[in-house]
Amino acid sequence: MSDTAEQGEERAAERAGEASAEGTGETSAEGTGEASAQLRRARRTAAYRGARRVLSRPGFRATIRERLALLEDASRLYDLDESVDMYGDGIVAALEERVAGLLGMEAAAFFPTGTMAQQVALRCWAGRTGNPTVALHALSHPEVHERNALGTVGGLRPVRVTDEPRLPTADEVRDFEEPFGALMLELPLRDVGYVLPSWEELSEVVAAARERDAVVHFDGARLWECTPHFSRPLDEIAGLADSVYVSFYKSLGGFSGAALAGPKTLVDEAKTWRHRYGGMVVQQFPAVLSALAGLEEELPRLPEYVAHARVVAAALREGFAAAGVPWLRVHPEEPHTHEFQLWLPYDPEVVTEAATRQAEETGTFLFANAWTRGGPGLAVTEVSVRAHGLQWTAEDVKAAVQEFVTRLPGAAG
Repeated sequence: MSDTAEQGEERAAERAGEASAEGTGETSAEGTGEASAQLRRARRTAAYRGARRVLSRPGFRATIRERLALLEDASRLYDLDESVDMYGDGIVAALEERVAGLLGMEAAAFFPTGTMAQQVALRCWAGRTGNPTVALHALSHPEVHERNALGTVGGLRPVRVTDEPRLPTADEVRDFEEPFGALMLELPLRDVGYVLPSWEELSEVVAAARERDAVVHFDGARLWECTPHFSRPLDEIAGLADSVYVSFYKSLGGFSGAALAGPKTLVDEAKTWRHRYGGMVVQQFPAVLSALAGLEEELPRLPEYVAHARVVAAALREGFAAAGVPWLRVHPEEPHTHEFQLWLPYDPEVVTEAATRQAEETGTFLFANAWTRGGPGLAVTEVSVRAHGLQWTAEDVKAAVQEFVTRLPGAAG
C-alpha cells in the first residue's frame, strides 16, 4: 500500500461508517453530523490514550512527545556528528543503500511518500515499455485511496484485473483482454484483510505477466511483514519483481517516508521525477533516522508479531463463540501478517460504542481501530498485533471478548 497517512484513512473509514448510519436514520447518543462525529473520535482517542492494555500502539496515534522519544538515543543508529543531509545525500543515501541491500536490488531511492514513489515508478515503466496501461486489483491502494492519481497526475491508465477478495490469479493475468505494460501487485492486499497468495501462486502470477511482456511492480508498503507467510527472505520475495516500493512508517513505525528499489537505471530516472514531483526535500534526517530505528528495532520483531497475531485471531474466534455471538468471521482465518479483519453481526456504531465503553470502564481497549459497515447489520474492523499485543495470552483475549460482549445490546448481565 502506498504511503497515504493511516490516521487519515482511519478517519475516512469512520466518516464512511457514520455517513452510512445517518443515511439509514440511525443515531448515536451524541447525535448526528460532523460535530458529533468529531466528538465521537475525540472520545475514542481519549479512551485509547487512557487505556492500560491494547494490542497495538502505532506511531500515528502517539503524541508528539512520544514520537520524539524514538530518537532519544539516535546515536546508536547513525553518526550524529556527520554533516546534515542536503537534497538526498549523506544519511539519506546511506538509508537507500541499506534498503537496496535488504531487498536484493541494485539501487533504491528515498521518497517523502509512497504515493509519490509508486506513481513515479509506474510512470517510468510506462516510458520504458511504451504502454501506459497498469493492471492492478480493484481494491489496490491507487484505486481506492489516491483520488485517481495514476491517471490524473501520471497519465497512466489503470485497468482492474479482478475485484475478488484475493490477489489476481495467473489465469486472470494471462487471459486479461487487453495489453498492459505493468502489473502492480499489493503485498499484502490491505483492503480485503491483509491477504497474500501462496509462494507458488505469486511466482505463477509473475510468470504470467512476463509471458505478456509486462513488467511487475510490487506495492510492498508492508512487504517487511510477509516473510513468515512466504517462508522466504526479503530479497527473494522482492527479487520476483522488477521494482518494489516499501514504507517506513507502516510496519516499521517510522515518522514517514518510503523507498523505491529496482534497477539502477530505473532508480536514477525515478530520482529525476522525484524532483519534478516536488519530492526533493532539502533535509530529511528526522524521517530517515526513524526509518533506521524501524529497521533496527521493528523489522526483527515482525515475525514474532505475525506468530502472535495467529494466537490472538484463534482466541477471538473461540471467545466470541463461547460468548454466544451468533456469527463472526476472522479473515483470514489464520492471519497472513500481523494484521487481519474481524466481522461481527452488528451495526458499526453499536460495536464502536461497546469497544469505547470497555476501554473507559476497564482500561482495556480490545478493538481500538475504527469499525465500518461491511453490509446490512455487519461491522468490520482491523486488528493489529504489535509489541504491546505480545503481553496478551489467549486467555487474556478471551476474557476481554467476554467483557466486550456484555456491553453489546441484549447481552446477558
